[in-house]
Amino acid sequence: MADPHIVGWAHTKFGKSEAAGTEALMAEVVGPALAHAGVGAGDLDGIFVGCYNNGFQKQDFQAALVAMGTPGLEYVPAVRMENACATGSAALYSAMDFIASGRGRIALVVGAEKMTAIPGNEVGDVLLTACYREEEADVAGGFAGVFGKIANSYFQQHGDRSAELAMIAAKNHENGMRNPLAHMQKDFGFDFCNTVSEKNPLVAGPLRRTDCSLVSDGAAALVLADAETAAQMQRAIRFRARAHVNDFLALSRRDPIAFEGPRRAWAKALEQAGLSIRDLSVVETHDCFTVAEMLEYEAMGLAERGEGWRAIRDGVTRFDGALPVNPSGGLKSRGHPIGATGVSQHVMMAMQLMGEAGAMQVAGANLGGVFNMGGAAVTSYVSIMERAK
Repeated sequence: MADPHIVGWAHTKFGKSEAAGTEALMAEVVGPALAHAGVGAGDLDGIFVGCYNNGFQKQDFQAALVAMGTPGLEYVPAVRMENACATGSAALYSAMDFIASGRGRIALVVGAEKMTAIPGNEVGDVLLTACYREEEADVAGGFAGVFGKIANSYFQQHGDRSAELAMIAAKNHENGMRNPLAHMQKDFGFDFCNTVSEKNPLVAGPLRRTDCSLVSDGAAALVLADAETAAQMQRAIRFRARAHVNDFLALSRRDPIAFEGPRRAWAKALEQAGLSIRDLSVVETHDCFTVAEMLEYEAMGLAERGEGWRAIRDGVTRFDGALPVNPSGGLKSRGHPIGATGVSQHVMMAMQLMGEAGAMQVAGANLGGVFNMGGAAVTSYVSIMERAK
């Protein structure tokens, strides 16, 4: 069956929120998303929530919190998904399957996370639950340490690419200046990102603070409708293709710099869409760490293995490059509230394809790719999107 279309969305500003928890964060986007789509609470056939939690707050049962914050939704079936940092995409794809199966016409997808209410050392421990703790829990530097080891392995095989990682960081912070919803709206510049200093210390391995994404609060929401219903809506974004691929959780069971799961997900989605990576106008990718974005250049086919650094050095992925990557600022600047990230990426792409991205707008954007990853390339989601109306 045909995949449903995105017909509306909403997005909080990411950062440190005054909201007490995910109940309040989700309430900030549900009403605006429904209004943006031109539907009411009574039109919804299902609610799909993405929230990692896992210790960020004591209250769980996240699916039930949507109706607590938005009266009128109490009798709508609701379910919560979790798939590490790809939790938001897991909720989105589940909602799409729900509609494609014929079980409903309109669904709401909400992604949210409240990360800043607990101390920093506790945040690090929560994030380590996205690793294989039996083998990786004692890695120095926590989750950053996992990617620090990945960066070290890459550098050992392909040379020190710290400068190119700094170029990626600088690019995404420059892009974030165009995004009023971004957590970090500051253009640090290449020199600052490339220099170890008191304000930009080494965090893990060769990774500096500017190589690491932010601890953020935030929420984003999408409204989906089947193709027939979407045809009557003001706006509609279709999925030309989508793919989901998993790999081993433990890094010891695979080559950590191959990013084989992301590579397979991109290949499946592009084949299904009948496109090559160079046919896309814009990409939003999962830059939890700058080394992840560099490896994703290789996985998506922008560069050969071991040469991902060339894509940023040659300016290919800059805002004015042949394939702009993360014009929203990415996780690095926009922020990374775990459960909201995948939904946020799809909102950012829908805005691009509708020509509603404001200062972030990539001229002539008509085909977009979204890559959302859980863990260290453990679960990978790729969406190829285009405007339907």
